[in-house]
Amino acid sequence: MQVTFKIWRQNGPKDKGKFESYPVDDLTDDMSFLEALDHLNERLVVAGKQVIAFEYDCREGICGQCGIFINGRAHGPHDHMTTCQLHMRSFKDGDTIVVEPWRAASFPIIKDLVVDRSAFDRIIEKGAYISSQTGTAPEANAILIPKSVADKAMDAAACIGCGACVATCKNSSAALFTAAKINHLNRLPQGKAEQHTRVKEMTWQMNLEGFGSCTFTGACEVECPEGISISNIAELNARLLKSKISGS
Repeated sequence: MQVTFKIWRQNGPKDKGKFESYPVDDLTDDMSFLEALDHLNERLVVAGKQVIAFEYDCREGICGQCGIFINGRAHGPHDHMTTCQLHMRSFKDGDTIVVEPWRAASFPIIKDLVVDRSAFDRIIEKGAYISSQTGTAPEANAILIPKSVADKAMDAAACIGCGACVATCKNSSAALFTAAKINHLNRLPQGKAEQHTRVKEMTWQMNLEGFGSCTFTGACEVECPEGISISNIAELNARLLKSKISGS
């Protein structure tokens, strides 16, 4: 299998950057997309050229590191899939594949396909945790939680923080990410004590980071690898209003 990778190259956030084309052969249908990039980088090393910088960690679809645009879609041509789960059989022999980093002002480019997503970390630091006394762990069934509540909390907690929602949104909104991180704690009894301060401080930090407003188009839900529902955003808005009324 032979394809041509048209890849965005940029040495740093202040560099202008440009697309460069790389014909690559000896690929197989069973290769993951990241393995194909590894194959290309091996060729570049042998040729004495600078390798392409891209992010990865687990390569199992759970770490959220491998976020890139492939032919104009976050993570590639399929819904609800990370880049590392994408295989070359999704493309045809002779295809030209355009690869570029997330495009959002709040995710500045570090190098090539690597972006700085530390804005997400700062949102997390503002309240995506609970305060509890240390000591012996409580008995597992000490706090009874209805299954429906636990299931909804776990659905929101599935967010891997890849940033596809931001990169896909026409406004570069982080509403889906922030809503998921808030709702999965606020739905559980352990998170109730700080629910109002959590929602206010995390949304405040989200706005401070320069993310755009949500216009509820649903593009984020389509591209989210975990399929997190935009109903979380509606729930976030309701929680934010309630926190302001409560005065907490």
